[in-house]
Amino acid sequence: MKNKYALLTVDTEALPSRATDDYVKRLMWGEFSLGSAGVRELVTIGTEFNIKHVFFVDFCGVYDRIEEVASVVRWLGKNDQDVQLHAHPEVLPAEFWLTHGYSFYTEYFGNSADIERTAFFLKYFGNVISAITGKPVTSFRAGSFRWNGATIAAMAKSGFLLSFNNSMRAFTNKRSPFALPSNSPYIWSNGIIEVPVSEHFLPAVEGKPEKWVSLTYPESAYFRYADYRGNAIDRLLGRMPDYAVFLLHSWSMLHRDENGHAYYKDDQRLEGYRKLLAKVSKDYDVITTREFLDLHARGKIKTCQTVDIAQAEWPA
Repeated sequence: MKNKYALLTVDTEALPSRATDDYVKRLMWGEFSLGSAGVRELVTIGTEFNIKHVFFVDFCGVYDRIEEVASVVRWLGKNDQDVQLHAHPEVLPAEFWLTHGYSFYTEYFGNSADIERTAFFLKYFGNVISAITGKPVTSFRAGSFRWNGATIAAMAKSGFLLSFNNSMRAFTNKRSPFALPSNSPYIWSNGIIEVPVSEHFLPAVEGKPEKWVSLTYPESAYFRYADYRGNAIDRLLGRMPDYAVFLLHSWSMLHRDENGHAYYKDDQRLEGYRKLLAKVSKDYDVITTREFLDLHARGKIKTCQTVDIAQAEWPA
C-alpha cells in the first residue's frame, strides 16, 4: 500500500450541443469513422494498470435516447467499473417532470432550494443505474458543478453518501454558493462526505488574472484549465499530494471543431493518458467510491473538518 490515494472520475455525458448527431455514440462511446476514443478506450487503458475509473453517468442530456445510455452503463458494469450519478436536469423534457407529478423545471439544481424535488430526482436516476448494474449508487456530481445546500440535503434524504461537487473554480465562476479551498475530503453537518476535485491556485502575474485550475486530462481551453505558467498536472503531481481526484469526461480524448463539436483526430491523447496512468499507478493507490468509503470507515482517509450545510445556501 502506498498510502496515497487517487480517484479517476469521468463525467459521462452526451449533451447534443457537443456533437453533430448520434450523441451517445459520439460523446460516450467516442466512435467515429476514423477511430474511437471513448469509455471503452479509457477502460482498456485503465485495465493495463489494474485501475478502475469512476464513471459519473448523466441520462438527462439525451433522455430521449435513454436506452442508448443504459447500454453504456450496462457495458461499464459488466467490465467492473464504478458507475455513479451525474446530471444535467436543466435539459430534461417537460414530460419527465409532468409524468412524475412536478411542474416543468428548466433551472439548474444549483439554483433550486426544492429539496423534495431534488431528492426525487436523485433517487429516480440512482435507481435507474442500480437496476442495470446491480450495485448501489452512493455518489453524485452535479452537472457543471452547479449545486447548493439543498442538493446536499437532498442527497442525504435519498440515500447518497458521497458528494463530488466541491470546486473553487466553479465557485469563483458563481456556479455554486460555496466551496472550501482545500483538496482534502470534508464532511457536511448532515453526514454527507464531500470529495473535492483536486485544484491548484494560480496567483495573478504578468498581467494574467488569478484563477484555479483542476487536475484534469487533457488540459483544455474549453474548460479554462490551460495553465500559462506550466502544466497543472505536473504542478499538482510534482508536489505529490496524499490525495488526488482527477476530472475527465467521456469525450476528453476527442478534439473539437470550430463549432465546438467533438471529433476523433488520432490516438495522441490516449497515448498521453496511458503515460499519465503509468505515473499515477506507480505513486498512488487508485480507488473506487466503495473503496473510499471503506478506507474512510477505517480511518485511512480522514475528513479535514465538518462544514455546516447552511454555508452552502445562496444569499437571500
